[in-house]
Amino acid sequence: MISFNYETDFLLENESDYERWIQQIIITENKQEGEINYVFCDDEYLLDINQKYLNHDYYTDIISFDYSVANELHGDIFISIDRVLENAHDFKVTFHNELLRVMAHGVLHYCGYKDKSEEESVLMRTKENESILLFHVEQ
Repeated sequence: MISFNYETDFLLENESDYERWIQQIIITENKQEGEINYVFCDDEYLLDINQKYLNHDYYTDIISFDYSVANELHGDIFISIDRVLENAHDFKVTFHNELLRVMAHGVLHYCGYKDKSEEESVLMRTKENESILLFHVEQ
């Protein structure tokens, strides 16, 4: 089950479109859907999580906590809408595409993709871009 939660004024329109899209990413990666919670928040909310749980004192666009068991994906994905807006501006992309990138990024981590090394980051970007295209095809 994929759920969307809001700790800010932002709301996804047509949540079911996003749910089907995330489910398709999971299927494409030969994984199984478990309980995945997306929490949309602001910078301060995510900074607090970053400080409390990861001992990091900086803003970020996404933090994901992975509770997956084997191929069944479970976890909590926190996304700062403030960061998504700023990143969209900085990268000269639409807010919607940047939001899709970050949403896909979280679930791709659960599928086993990492982004610590340059090589891992390149593969992660490729998978994010494939996922964004999948959203536009599915809808």
